[in-house]
Amino acid sequence: MNKTAISLFKQKAMQLASTFEVCCCLDSNNYRDLYSQYDCLISFGIQEEIKVSAGKAFSNLKSFYDSSKDWMFGLLSYELKNETEQLITNHKDQLDFPDLYFFIPKYLIALQGDEINVLKGDEEIIETINKVSIINFSAKTDIRIESRFDKKTYINTVEKLQEHIKRGDIYEVNFCQEFFANNAKINPLSVYQELNELSPTPFAGFFKIYDQYILSATPERFLCKRGNQLISQPIKGTAKRSTDLIEDEQIKTNLKSSTKEQAENVMIVDLVRNDLTKSAVKGSVKVDELFGIYTFPQVHQMISTISCELKPEVHFVDAIKNTFPMGSMTGAPKIKAMQLIDTYEKSKRGAFSGSFGCISPDGDFDFNVIIRSILYNSAKKHLSFQVGGAITYAARAEDEYEECLLKASAILKVLGQN
Repeated sequence: MNKTAISLFKQKAMQLASTFEVCCCLDSNNYRDLYSQYDCLISFGIQEEIKVSAGKAFSNLKSFYDSSKDWMFGLLSYELKNETEQLITNHKDQLDFPDLYFFIPKYLIALQGDEINVLKGDEEIIETINKVSIINFSAKTDIRIESRFDKKTYINTVEKLQEHIKRGDIYEVNFCQEFFANNAKINPLSVYQELNELSPTPFAGFFKIYDQYILSATPERFLCKRGNQLISQPIKGTAKRSTDLIEDEQIKTNLKSSTKEQAENVMIVDLVRNDLTKSAVKGSVKVDELFGIYTFPQVHQMISTISCELKPEVHFVDAIKNTFPMGSMTGAPKIKAMQLIDTYEKSKRGAFSGSFGCISPDGDFDFNVIIRSILYNSAKKHLSFQVGGAITYAARAEDEYEECLLKASAILKVLGQN
């Protein structure tokens, strides 16, 4: 099939999948990647499922996988931090995403190049998908977006966090702010498709868990496993794109050589190295790429790649637990940063800055970082998205605020807010 036919098939498959109670689409948007196995995976229908709260969630996931050794897709909420560390969250949650949810799909379609493969379910599902009539719902919404922080309060809070840095409590903290809308009525699939068109990213995804939706344009990989190798690719370092090609190249060069952005990035690289050491064959942790610059529609990003060899005796679910939550969304030292996040942020993160992805029957997996994502509870008609950045001693609070708005720009545009 040619590229146009594949694109049309994907659209039809997504429309069919979204009619099921649970579905998950993981889309690379044809970004080339050393570690991805498929361009796009579309899973739908429930063969089996698991939904558990923080406490023994990872051990339950381990048992769930060991008993089936099947394809499974799922969500790891940021609130699983309360299981991996002695932490609590004091903020209210209006979205109610589960702490951990995984399902084994009845149907799984894989797109790779010009090929379509049915990995689960009857081959007849291809014919069913081809017969789908595409319905073009408008993504435009009549909602009012509010913010938990005004600019002054945000800047004051950043300065308070920098006082903690000066005292030596932390080196860096990922500080986020929430934008939200009550009584929000949207068509989730249409909003996702428009977001994905405006901001195509390598770890994008659409995840429907009954009345709850994650519409994601995330550029970041949390962790993947290929054979006995673990790979993490944290993002730290952001610069706005320019429509002027010469200026855009200069912005990339400036980002690459920025000592501030490098300092932010290397702190998280060190944290990830430490996290991977818990699961790694001794001496196998290495930095494959430091300060790589990658370009996306709205921004340039600084991305580093860290890998290791997984100890044979360590279950891959424990390897996920040993690195969760991801360092790029917490800070360093990790536990103190998470305590300060709960103190100074005004919203429960829930699914935001958690992860969703898939596990294959042979125990390989790939999970993203839930950023640049809309979270929506259709039963409560509550919509939310959060944006943030790394606060260091050298950070300028006003610049960090502007960076938040830059990261939110694609979502705000899709929601008709600019």
